[in-house]
Amino acid sequence: MSKTIPYKIYLEEDELPKQWYNVRADMKNKPAPLLNPETHQPMTLDELSRVFCRELAEQELDDTTPYIDIPQEILDFYKMYRPAPLVRAYCLEKALGTPAKIYYKFEGNNTSGSHKLNSAIAQAYYAKKQGLKGVTTETGAGQWGTALSMACAYLGLDCKVFMVKVSYEQKPFRREVMRTYGADVTPSPSTTTNIGKKILEQFPGTTGSLGCAISEAVEVAVGTEGYRYVLGSVLSQVLLHQTVIGLEAMAACDKYDIKPDMIIGCAGGGSNLGGLISPFMGRKLRGEADYEFIAVEPASCPSLTRGKYAYDFCDTGKVCPLQKMYTLGSGFIPSANHAGGLRYHGMSGILSQLYDDGLITARSVEQTAVFEAAEKFARVEGILPAPESSHAIKVAIDEALKCKETGEEKTILFGLTGTGYFDMVAYQKFNDHEMTDYIPTEEEIAASLAKLPKVD
Repeated sequence: MSKTIPYKIYLEEDELPKQWYNVRADMKNKPAPLLNPETHQPMTLDELSRVFCRELAEQELDDTTPYIDIPQEILDFYKMYRPAPLVRAYCLEKALGTPAKIYYKFEGNNTSGSHKLNSAIAQAYYAKKQGLKGVTTETGAGQWGTALSMACAYLGLDCKVFMVKVSYEQKPFRREVMRTYGADVTPSPSTTTNIGKKILEQFPGTTGSLGCAISEAVEVAVGTEGYRYVLGSVLSQVLLHQTVIGLEAMAACDKYDIKPDMIIGCAGGGSNLGGLISPFMGRKLRGEADYEFIAVEPASCPSLTRGKYAYDFCDTGKVCPLQKMYTLGSGFIPSANHAGGLRYHGMSGILSQLYDDGLITARSVEQTAVFEAAEKFARVEGILPAPESSHAIKVAIDEALKCKETGEEKTILFGLTGTGYFDMVAYQKFNDHEMTDYIPTEEEIAASLAKLPKVD
């Protein structure tokens, strides 16, 4: 006899994950190693430790250990806002008239408003444990910077944030939350770093990108004693910490005999999508279950659907390690649209490998269609979603409507990464019919890809 599915499913405290799951351990084809940008040889632990905290560097290089214990101090912090609910979208199902069952994992129940806090506290913890004074980072839409500033304030660390200039200007209140938590916030590209000055000379008036902000944050971290660089997406260590999302979702599904047919997530650098799908992917890789995984990216920055699988710099200033990933080129500057934290030129090495192996699929969606889906969701489910999350909502709605046409009763699970209450400039543009769609031309992408580093 099947159990009655409640509107919101919460795990008990003793059911919360005590370990992070490392999907690389179950991958037949491992992600390619990070390369030293000067020698093009695999990065060593000592080399990575000059940029990252040493334990985080160890996590970055570990592709064999399936489960890594979560330190008790981090577990205690998680309890302030976890478990996050798995929600049955009954109202959305009714509004769509679909036979599909729709669930979403909601990560917005904390002050940062997103899933980013899951990794921010972990990275800040390891920095504190190493005896560092502070950390530097970049932020796109501002969720990561907000989360890291919260974690640093909690642990008594200094926090320097380089915020993509267009978001710095569009989201002043997100910036002020960071400052309230004690962070020093600088619009990027800036005149405070050598790389920032160089980018401004090359691209006068640019509104910035995550690649630019990463370069500035790394320059300051490497050049300042007692600091290390931390980041909110892309690298494997971040995806690892975010697996608490998928582990909780999977435990909640198992508790109520819910078997998702497809799992959908927005994709920029990949931490949210990777965190959600990794435990389910592990089951697929081990032959225990099968799922369809869909990565949804903005049409304005389509690294998976239109990029090239190649080694590239993770940053515009070309100071970070080279990563093999689906990329549009490190010099690609996305349009100043409202895709927010999804405006990144490349994709996680883990997700890139899974995509190349045909284990996940990808779709790109246009901005106005994303906000139409966000509006529909907000009006029936009572949550104003972040623009990033709304990319996943768009495709979840599309799939539910397909079920309406075919009569199939598929079960759809998507990640609702956070709330959109600091994104009101974007919603205002949409409501005033001032929002436009921008899709880069083949010529623009080709010109950027032509500058990829030559790696043997």
